[in-house]
Amino acid sequence: MLSMITGRLVAAASTVVLATAFASAPASAQEKLQVWWTKAFYPSEDQALKNVVEKFEKKTGVKVDISLFSPEDVVTKSVSAVEAGTPPDVGFGLTYDFRVTGKWAFEGKLEDLTDVLTPIKDQYLPGPLSTTMLKNGKANKTAYYAAPVEMQLMHINYWIDMLADAGFKESDIPNGWKPFWDFWCDKVQGALRAKGQRTFGIGHPASVQASDTVYSFHMFMNAYNVQVVDDAGNLMLDKPENKAGLAKAIADYANIVSRGCSPASSVNWGDVDNNLNFANKTTVLTHNATISIPAAQFDTMNKAESTPEQKAAAKTNYYEKIRTRGFPDKPDGSKLPQLAAVKTAVVFTDSKNKARAKEFLAFFLAEENLTPYVEGSLGRWVPVMKKASTAAFWTDGKDPHRAAVQKQVSEGIVFFPFTKNWKFTVINAENVWGRAAARVAKDGVKPEEAADELIGRIKQILAN
Repeated sequence: MLSMITGRLVAAASTVVLATAFASAPASAQEKLQVWWTKAFYPSEDQALKNVVEKFEKKTGVKVDISLFSPEDVVTKSVSAVEAGTPPDVGFGLTYDFRVTGKWAFEGKLEDLTDVLTPIKDQYLPGPLSTTMLKNGKANKTAYYAAPVEMQLMHINYWIDMLADAGFKESDIPNGWKPFWDFWCDKVQGALRAKGQRTFGIGHPASVQASDTVYSFHMFMNAYNVQVVDDAGNLMLDKPENKAGLAKAIADYANIVSRGCSPASSVNWGDVDNNLNFANKTTVLTHNATISIPAAQFDTMNKAESTPEQKAAAKTNYYEKIRTRGFPDKPDGSKLPQLAAVKTAVVFTDSKNKARAKEFLAFFLAEENLTPYVEGSLGRWVPVMKKASTAAFWTDGKDPHRAAVQKQVSEGIVFFPFTKNWKFTVINAENVWGRAAARVAKDGVKPEEAADELIGRIKQILAN
């Protein structure tokens, strides 16, 4: 590891290079930059973005016309604008990575950002940049066609007080794959049911419409060492060892629902429903692709409009009653790496002001601007930069949930297969993963049959 002094020298050198590469030219009269961005979940995140915009305007004299959209709207509006040839100059969507970034890159709709990212390449954690090294089929080249802004990881949350009410301590929780799930389904749920409580051990997203199902199911596949694609993006799922692991993952995923361990409604949940069921204590545990569950409590206890009673209850929930942890070990006993999705910002090929767009993105990615933005999410999103990930916000030991997140990062992260083959964004949109689990849980087909159907459908999509 570099010493603190060396780290400062490297950071300073990178800043100088970046400033030289994107030195501000005087703004022409009425010069504007159009930026579309995802509206944040918390005011502190939006404020951090506003601060960056104001600093950039003051530095360059360029007016930034920034529009904030919901996570869904920023995608649909961006897709329409790209197809019409009238996109904004810069775009950032929380689901761009899942749905459109790779496709846009392949179709030649995105600008090469190598000149923006190379000067700060060494500031990134290992991994995130690899997810934005994308293929441009039109130009027949691979380059950085998106900028990593932040990451989301899969976490497990559970209620400590509900666990205690069932007669167990945290030290009783096993970390083996099957014992872990059985503990919550059989022992915890069983004990609470015996006390007359209509409570479920696990809140298990299992619907076709929920992106949470896609994320969670990939963790189950990773638990069985299923390789979906190789580094070149070629399908590996139909190889015997991967197909066998896939069937096991489908069986385990469906079993939690079919055995009555998750609410029957979980087969129809949207992305917010596992949060809501956890918040009202219908479920003892849930898995979620951010720490939005405890972060919502943190937000409540710091909101000016919250009553003293609400603040006190939220504080107790955050610090004493809700726990954040990673997934259990794989069935083979090895550590299960955390699955990360990297949120991406892009500059469009049809941008009216590409030079300024790149300058804005480089400015935004500077440590003094990006770090407050990511921290403004209250831990919901995870840093992609080395220095930001070691900041006191994450490591001072005062916050149990952020400390748990950083523990997960330190234990290793892996990335989604769609970063290697953009057609998996289409596969995710169709949610073949959730359909396969539903075929077993709802229709009663064998896991092996559901695996065959899933692989067959993926092959059809990849062939088109």
